[in-house]
Amino acid sequence: MNEMGSTSARRVYFDHNATTYTRREVVEKMLPFFAERFGNASSVHFFGEEAQEAIEEARENVASLIGAEPEEILFTSGGTESDNLAIRGVVKALRTEGVAPHVITSKIEHPAVIRTCQALEKEGVEVTYVGVLKDGTVDLEELEGAIRPNTLLVSIMLANNETGVIQPIEKISRMAAERGITMHVDGVQGVGKIPVNVDDLGVDLLSVSAHKFYGPKGIGALYIRRGTRMDPIYTGGGHERGIRPGTENVPGIVGFGEAARITARELDGEMEQIGSLRNRLEQGIKSRVDAIVINGEEAKRVPNTSSVVVKGIEGEAMTLAMSLEGFAISSGSACSSGSGDPSHVLLAMGVDPKYAQGGIRISLGIINTEADIDGFLDVFPGVVERLRSMSPIAE
Repeated sequence: MNEMGSTSARRVYFDHNATTYTRREVVEKMLPFFAERFGNASSVHFFGEEAQEAIEEARENVASLIGAEPEEILFTSGGTESDNLAIRGVVKALRTEGVAPHVITSKIEHPAVIRTCQALEKEGVEVTYVGVLKDGTVDLEELEGAIRPNTLLVSIMLANNETGVIQPIEKISRMAAERGITMHVDGVQGVGKIPVNVDDLGVDLLSVSAHKFYGPKGIGALYIRRGTRMDPIYTGGGHERGIRPGTENVPGIVGFGEAARITARELDGEMEQIGSLRNRLEQGIKSRVDAIVINGEEAKRVPNTSSVVVKGIEGEAMTLAMSLEGFAISSGSACSSGSGDPSHVLLAMGVDPKYAQGGIRISLGIINTEADIDGFLDVFPGVVERLRSMSPIAE
């Protein structure tokens, strides 16, 4: 076995929705801020000024990537914190004494949103979890019908982390805006994979995470449209406009900004390249393996993500078997992998629970090649056949 535990000398990474590698140019941009330009951005001396200038340059690059103004970008530790800050911050700012706040979200959100909403329910907040259609898009009629006089916030993801299905955010934002409701979008799996413009989407808040598009881990951002009401959820110093206190992660922010700058330049070409590989992969799977379903295939999706149900096999077994063949895939969201439960996303889409446990996610990136896809297709049918012959749920 090699150091990763694989019996294959091959090492192909197909789990880019969990995380991407950090581009070498990004690492090089970050390095001076660990040991040479190490100042605290809140300090008034020249070391601090140097750090602050680097932060503001990064803020401009992140803002440019999503069509925002630099002052509308707030740096956080990542997507989960951005989601928590957006949801809790709006509820805290807008709740009225004696009236229970109401939040609308969907049944397919990332745990960063769903579990935050569940926690808020214990604090007296009413939450409606809207269903989705068979193709994985939010049921707009159900969402519109869920709006109440006390609805303060709608929080719907831009692209699903398991299926890649893109949600009709523009339509949902219009519904919210017409009723004076704040609109938050978890954009973690969309920004860096498809063009995103906050004005076109019509959103008030948008969460972003750098490590989903070749930036460092541990750094993210929350876009806050000018005039959007929200309160801090932490106490501390006056960093990040007093909303997110704590000494800034200068190296991470610098890396985030550089990843955003490169992505803005390269995105169109990368989308075309990766989308072509994803199509090659799905066509190959459909032609070589029977009793499979590609989830959300009829919907608009980000170009790198393929969610496949292999009937008769558990997703974890498939993930482990393919790892031994040298291919890193996922059985769903990396944040809930290993739970053993059927995917909440696939269940919401109406997939039979027996089959929802057999979902795998293949998410591609710029390091992948046609040879990677063809190598996967060479071994995948044999692995399916072998696992089905041993599976207690195979038909």
